[in-house]
Amino acid sequence: MVRQITELFKDDKPREKVAKKGPGALKNYELFALILGSGGKGHPIFELSRDIEKALGDDPEKLNFETLKKIPGVGPAKAAQIMAAFELGRRYLVKKEGRRIVNAESVVEIFREYRDRRQEHFLTATLDGAGGLIAQRVVFIGTLTQSLVHPREVFADAIADRAAGIVFAHNHPSGSVEPSSDDLALTRRLSEAGKLLGIEIIDHVIIGKDAFYSFRQSGLL
Repeated sequence: MVRQITELFKDDKPREKVAKKGPGALKNYELFALILGSGGKGHPIFELSRDIEKALGDDPEKLNFETLKKIPGVGPAKAAQIMAAFELGRRYLVKKEGRRIVNAESVVEIFREYRDRRQEHFLTATLDGAGGLIAQRVVFIGTLTQSLVHPREVFADAIADRAAGIVFAHNHPSGSVEPSSDDLALTRRLSEAGKLLGIEIIDHVIIGKDAFYSFRQSGLL
């Protein structure tokens, strides 16, 4: 079995195959090899790429920084490379597919990968005038308070996107989706900032492993 790119004929090397046939002609492990560029000590590139492919399988939910780092030969740098490549693909694919936010359920679907994260993630989705998704982002990681999550950071990208609306979401690692006093205070503060900026707050959704809470549906927005 071929373990190194240098062992291949020129036309069979991933970079050359992309140039001649496009990325669709490459197998998954070849794409990983192209992203990583090289293996590590004791971990030839194709062997490492196949291990990554095997570890992830067909479940994109398995793709996270910690899972990747557990694969022998994948350190923080290579894990970050892979995560960055997948994030770019996800962002452009979402834009291409023209996904829309129509209700709280669609917010949960867009951010479903954060349902079982062990840390709180504060997330935003910026929208055009028709509710079409422009971009989705992680704004803050950690325990949420209105002093830590500042409207300046939350709305900076929305302004750059020329967004007409914005959706907030965050996960509760505890599993409970009941809003805390900090959640309520933060939502009020962001809602006031949105009114001043002329950006509509569509919803704020708390995401749990098996449930969600919508501030809009609860009459708090």
